[in-house]
Amino acid sequence: MADPTPAQVRDYIAAGLPCEHLDVEGDGRHFFATIVSASFEGKLRVARHQLVYKALGERMREEIHALSMKTLTPAEWAAQSGTAAASHPHH
Repeated sequence: MADPTPAQVRDYIAAGLPCEHLDVEGDGRHFFATIVSASFEGKLRVARHQLVYKALGERMREEIHALSMKTLTPAEWAAQSGTAAASHPHH
């Protein structure tokens, strides 16, 4: 079986998890994903990762050997990217 491309891994995650922003880099065996999803609101990092693994399902065991991820809510992403949304927080 051919190793998946970063674009395929991105598509796999997007198919199972609604994302505001999704970026995947990798070499076919090791991947790093930045995932921004409102689904992460109120969840600890372990629970966020479980949502991503659930979205990937069997592929996580069969095709994807290593996946590192940064999981952020839209508000965390805005704060980290220093966008206009972060400089004008809603009260």
